[in-house]
Amino acid sequence: MSAATQVPPFAKGGLGGIKLLTDHIAIWTDADTERKSGRGRSSGNATSVYGIRKLRELILELAVRGKLVPQDANDEPASALLKRIQTEKAKLIAEGKIKKEKSLPSITGDEKPFELPQGWEWARLGNLFDVVYGKGLSNSELTEEGYEVFGANGIIGRYSSYSYSEPQLLISCRGAYSGKPNISPPFCFITSNTLVLQNTWEYLNLQFFFYALTIADKEKIVTGSAQPQVTTTNLDPFLVVLPPLAEQHRIVAKVDELMAQCDQLETRHNNAADAHEKLVSHLLGTLTQSQNAEYFSANWQRIAAHFDTLFTTEASIDALKQALLQLAVMGKLVPQNPNDEPASELLKRYKIASTTSFITGWSKVSLGALGDIYGGATPSKAKPEYWVGSIPWISPKDMKRFYIDDAEDKVSESAIRDTALKLIPAGSLLMVVRGMILAHSFPVALTTSEVTINQDMKALVVPGEIKDYLLLCMRAMKNSFVALVDRSSHGTCKLISEKLWTAIVAIPPLSEQHRIVAKVDELMALCDQLKTRITQTNQLQQKLADVVVEQAIA
Repeated sequence: MSAATQVPPFAKGGLGGIKLLTDHIAIWTDADTERKSGRGRSSGNATSVYGIRKLRELILELAVRGKLVPQDANDEPASALLKRIQTEKAKLIAEGKIKKEKSLPSITGDEKPFELPQGWEWARLGNLFDVVYGKGLSNSELTEEGYEVFGANGIIGRYSSYSYSEPQLLISCRGAYSGKPNISPPFCFITSNTLVLQNTWEYLNLQFFFYALTIADKEKIVTGSAQPQVTTTNLDPFLVVLPPLAEQHRIVAKVDELMAQCDQLETRHNNAADAHEKLVSHLLGTLTQSQNAEYFSANWQRIAAHFDTLFTTEASIDALKQALLQLAVMGKLVPQNPNDEPASELLKRYKIASTTSFITGWSKVSLGALGDIYGGATPSKAKPEYWVGSIPWISPKDMKRFYIDDAEDKVSESAIRDTALKLIPAGSLLMVVRGMILAHSFPVALTTSEVTINQDMKALVVPGEIKDYLLLCMRAMKNSFVALVDRSSHGTCKLISEKLWTAIVAIPPLSEQHRIVAKVDELMALCDQLKTRITQTNQLQQKLADVVVEQAIA
């Protein structure tokens, strides 16, 4: 068993839910969604593991259903807690410390989503807490020093005073985070973008109710789609579970223990994933850096011997694709044939100046010398007649494939006749030269029909014989082009024409170009098949994780 899937010491016992956690531990670490950020309890992890996220949800689900720790018949029942809380609230109302309690309806059997253990009760939030809004505070009132200010979903600044000295249980009530529970730090000012669930916490465990509200179905309390919000009217009658106080403490201790072990699982998984990625990168680097055929053969044999264990993620397949492209334009993917007509002769026929390459029969040429360069434009939106035609108008959002013959937006012939817009011939190379996507990528494509382009793009009209190889070449040089991008202080990314068009590309003999393109197409198809199998395996692992969750809470 790998370090990423070693079983941590989860508590085993008579509770079926816990046994399912341990018996199926591999499912939690194998159900992996590729590199996405932000999910799960651990922040900053590069890989979000679907299975571990589901495991965390399952732990909380078992906790609020009374299936995580055993019940103790000696615990004071929750019904007694309710009476104590009501007595305490009545006292605070009489003293004028909180408003008069709202009249909430009795809980009917139809409302209860599942059966509770002996000694537990269902309760409405408004009967357990005094639900109030935080205080209004504008952004202009925030200061650099002072007490922390909690907004809709976290600390947004500081202020000269605080509204609560103790941590409070919160529910975000405005915007995208509506319905999300939080716990504020001590000595904190809480804004009106958050509802505070006030309580003395003498008879309730704050952390337990944070967990309970984290896993609760909150669709009924969040209203509005354009601007989601939560109101006290919706939150007060919301149902939550109420275990005996002693059991609340035991549940929190067990959840904290299991969540810490989930953190360990996720850390080990991420460390293994990072190590795997670095290994793949290193081994593929040895291929592209091989000094001669002998070294290349040895390095390839090293990779081939471990192919099944190296290329097991979508990221590793993408790295393999990029390495294959680089090998292709370095003359290392197919053999050279001394009988091929040299590239220099091909380029002479198109009156393109070139220099000799280090590879026999190849030539070097600046990208801009390979054809005519076209810019783009956006016809006036104030003239609808420009936008009722059938000619594709390509913008960066359309550059998601390598061959393009259509676009979401289309223009008319009058737009080409009356504006700076130009018709780009079929077989031209399109590339994005401005936009934030250039910070990490260089979109390039080949037109298969006549198109137009917007001002964030350029087109290079190249000889038809070499267009397919040039597309492959520019894909292989992606990282080189990204390195040429100028980034302004306010975040704009732009490829300066002088840098782009003077970039040197290596052109093989035409016959070798055909062999290279055919071999790359063949290998890319195999890579896509590998990626499809990986995706299907991940989907199956995710379904298995879902099934185990359903079994655990059934």
